[in-house]
Amino acid sequence: MSQLRGTLWDGVALWRVRAAPEPDAAPRAIALPVAWEEEEAAALAAIAPGSGPVALPRLAEAWIAPLAERGRQLGILADAAEQRDFAEGLRALLLSRRAAPGLALWRQEAKAAPRFVLNLPEFLSPEGGFAAEDYAASVALAVRALDIATGAKASRLSVGFADLAGLLAGLRLAYDSAEGRAVGAAIAALTRGAAEAESGRLAERLGAREPVALLAPAPPGATPVPGLAEAARAALDAAAGCAGLRHRALVALAAPDAVERLLGAESGGIAPAQGPSRLTLDRDGWVAELPTRAALRAGPAAERLLAPVPHAAWIAMAQAVAPYLHAAPPLPAAEPAPARPAAPAPARGPALPLRPSGAVWKVTVGGHRVVLRTSEDANGQPTEIAIALTKEGAAYRSLMDAMTQSVSIALAAGVPLAAFVDAHAYTRFGPAGAVEGDPAIRRATSVLDWAFRKLAREYLGRRDLPDPAEEDCAPDAVGRAAEQAPLLPLDLPETPSPRARRKQLRLVG
Repeated sequence: MSQLRGTLWDGVALWRVRAAPEPDAAPRAIALPVAWEEEEAAALAAIAPGSGPVALPRLAEAWIAPLAERGRQLGILADAAEQRDFAEGLRALLLSRRAAPGLALWRQEAKAAPRFVLNLPEFLSPEGGFAAEDYAASVALAVRALDIATGAKASRLSVGFADLAGLLAGLRLAYDSAEGRAVGAAIAALTRGAAEAESGRLAERLGAREPVALLAPAPPGATPVPGLAEAARAALDAAAGCAGLRHRALVALAAPDAVERLLGAESGGIAPAQGPSRLTLDRDGWVAELPTRAALRAGPAAERLLAPVPHAAWIAMAQAVAPYLHAAPPLPAAEPAPARPAAPAPARGPALPLRPSGAVWKVTVGGHRVVLRTSEDANGQPTEIAIALTKEGAAYRSLMDAMTQSVSIALAAGVPLAAFVDAHAYTRFGPAGAVEGDPAIRRATSVLDWAFRKLAREYLGRRDLPDPAEEDCAPDAVGRAAEQAPLLPLDLPETPSPRARRKQLRLVG
């Protein structure tokens, strides 16, 4: 890696880990900075094309070096010194996990429209403020990079930000509050002002193609973050003072993908947080619950600040930031998950499961690890269930997730648990067989059979659901005669069917 000597990569300590882009994929060797987590390694495995080993410096230089060289050729970068500073700026953004380009640049997809995303929580200052000056400079660098990537020909670029919810949590502000919306609007205004100001500087060098919008929307007059409103106003004023712009549109939010995960962003754009905790696999393959990065920033107020918000809260936030965007923000991928209490935990080290109001059981069914989790109301009755599988395919897990979500919705609506026990106990499909880790249930005909008989014992006090026979758990078991529906109607019709009558006709000619 001699070409990296003298750059920010020189001296960056890397650690090696094997990671896969998703649980069903084959792991690949990943080398990344020692301060980064295994989750970022999995994101890197998803970003890098192919299936071989991946080193972050080499993968990043595959787009950083060509961008810097092409910028010099296009005249966007004036000389060798500016070319070097541009490349070092991109490396600094990536190493600090403040910003990165979208998948199109990482994978060098010439036909795909590139984008650049900034990770808002990484611009939090140690004093609890927001590094507005650094953020504006990063936006300008992103505009330059995208203009170079499109050959200085595109009239529309896509610079966006991610994890506004995480930023608000770090600022101790509620997402669904007037203060939170003011900060969101100021961030969007600062992004637009900095982007258009850089477009104006490029227009001075390469020629203007678009007029300046003289009636830009005014940013919030004040926010709880010192200096943020003033920085947004200054950025918009700088953009308005340009003689012309190179681009018609610059600021757009996008649905999150592996790049946001690489940066450590936990939500896309202006989407609300998904709760104060997250599920992950520990080193032994079991499901553990850990506080989110936003919860660690929020501290004791995490449960309140990261509680689920109504869809109307997202609508209000979208209306606050929309005047400063050049495209409508995408809808959140899903409604926020139910809030779970958060507790401080180290960023690295063994997984420390949180204890929600409910229970967690871990067993193996037919050699497959299964985790059953419940949430309870004030009376100790289940209001939500979740079943996590660690060895099954993505389609199987998705069906199981959809099924348990349906049960949770029904439980919350008042459907009795006994109805689901009667419907799902002794259902037959693999994995099935011996149950390890549950002294009360030794065999199960399926994961659902074990789960709902377990729930019946724990919450209904039922002891009338015995283990099935060993032969009933075999892969080729078809069940008892009483459990099977007839394969044909019991009474066949006496008159022939229309198809049979047609076979009796003969062509005469």
